[in-house]
Amino acid sequence: MVSHMIEKKKLFEEMQEHLMKDDAPSIYFNRIREEGKLREHPFSMLERLQKTPQSPKHHPEGSVWNHTLMVVDEAARKKRESREPLAFMWAALLHDIGKADTTKRQGEKVTAYDHDKVGALQAGEFLGEFLEDEGLIRRITALIRWHMQILFVSKSMKFADIGSMVQDADIEEIALLGYCDRMGRLNADRNAETEHLNRFLEKCREFITKVT
Repeated sequence: MVSHMIEKKKLFEEMQEHLMKDDAPSIYFNRIREEGKLREHPFSMLERLQKTPQSPKHHPEGSVWNHTLMVVDEAARKKRESREPLAFMWAALLHDIGKADTTKRQGEKVTAYDHDKVGALQAGEFLGEFLEDEGLIRRITALIRWHMQILFVSKSMKFADIGSMVQDADIEEIALLGYCDRMGRLNADRNAETEHLNRFLEKCREFITKVT
């Protein structure tokens, strides 16, 4: 039992090393999935994403797993812009972990409402198996909890909640993760997503100025 836990801890540390050092971590993560190393809990929380569908309209790249790896590679290119690259890269890997339990099909429509909220809880469970730094876990899960806000805020959707978000997370980090999320799909428009990012930050800063 002890040796088994040591092996799981070793895999976690290996994953972390590839997240932090690789230019394209997707190569490593695809390999370990194909080797069956993600079958056991809590790694199976990632394995499930391979069979979790997404809306073909918004995610032509296919499964949540495919999207996640595209986001991770985009994040690897942007991590030097992050104030806390370790938290940022784990958030990129785990940002849609909640979709496995929230995805529903309604005819041709595929939705995953509240996957951000569910995912934050599940990511906390995943990370809690290996990390003792509760502050780090909280910062990672906060990024996951609020990563959809770049879309909600920039498009003035009813789900936007700047007030709660700014109390819980760094808006610059949310913007960076949200941008990578938006770019992690086939046919993403970099110019359009940069506009979303800038609009998000502008609205957040306006809000902060009003309440301070």
